[in-house]
Amino acid sequence: MDSLLFALNAVLPIVLMMAVGYWLKTRGLMNTALVKQLNRLVFQLFLPAMLFLNIYKMETLSDMDPGFVVYVVIMVLTIFLLAAPAVMAVTREESRRGPLLQGIFRSNYALVGTPLAQSLFGDEGVAAAALLSAVIVPLFNTLAVVALSVFQKKGGKTDVKKILSDIAKNPLIHGVLLGLLTLLVRALFVRWGVDFRLSQIKPVYKVIEYLSGLGTPVALLVLGAQFEFSAAAQLKKEVIFGTFSRCALVPILGIGTAYLLFRDTFSGAAFAAFVAVFATPVAVSSVPMSQEMGCDSQLAGQLVVWTTLFSAFSVFFCSFLLRLAGIFG
Repeated sequence: MDSLLFALNAVLPIVLMMAVGYWLKTRGLMNTALVKQLNRLVFQLFLPAMLFLNIYKMETLSDMDPGFVVYVVIMVLTIFLLAAPAVMAVTREESRRGPLLQGIFRSNYALVGTPLAQSLFGDEGVAAAALLSAVIVPLFNTLAVVALSVFQKKGGKTDVKKILSDIAKNPLIHGVLLGLLTLLVRALFVRWGVDFRLSQIKPVYKVIEYLSGLGTPVALLVLGAQFEFSAAAQLKKEVIFGTFSRCALVPILGIGTAYLLFRDTFSGAAFAAFVAVFATPVAVSSVPMSQEMGCDSQLAGQLVVWTTLFSAFSVFFCSFLLRLAGIFG
């Protein structure tokens, strides 16, 4: 029951914020032009600030367990490679393939990863989730750019230079890299005996906190304002396949493999992070990214909504079974 309540508490605020966005649209307070501009702000400014701050607040990267991180990277890449041909078989629409592929391998780890890991395994879970974010967030965003870029083409060869350019210009990756650079500078200052932190420049740090705090709520309001119930019927095949894959197949593959092969190797904190990576819904940022890269943002939004609803059950069952197996005991 505790796991179910946690899953509901984690998911319901997201659903309610999207409902508020939908209500604002019905009241005429969020039109198409405003939604598009807000999406750009979320992608270009708010989410990068949030990712930077998440990395900046980490104490150190030196305690990271290489095996734990390598497993997550390999499994995410495996899911990506397995999902790519499946997505091509499910839909012939080029503009839908990228968002659908993104919806399968990419989780909402940046938003709910650390809180979920904390609920499942306390402070150790927080430490594992925070350390993993330094790797998994750039990986998710890089693969998302690849997926959306590959399926942008209207025939012909894939433009590798354009994919690399899109990765290099991605604001979310910029936020993560800037955070990692700040950690490196902080480590050098500690070694040199310099007592200085970015947080000591209070006006600048406060602005970054303000921008970071806007990322999630604005993204959810915009997502709600974009949602169309009629679109669910038009995208039924893609939505069902994407939701089932994200909320059932990915948790089974990612967490089930770890339990079968490495339950005596990885700690309970690592499994808490696994739940946060593999059992959570599609990243909210997948919608503005799809819009910015000319793909079907409506499908991306539908996948966020439906995977968010069903992820309450995937999180519950994963945490319940791991507790039953003694991992979270």
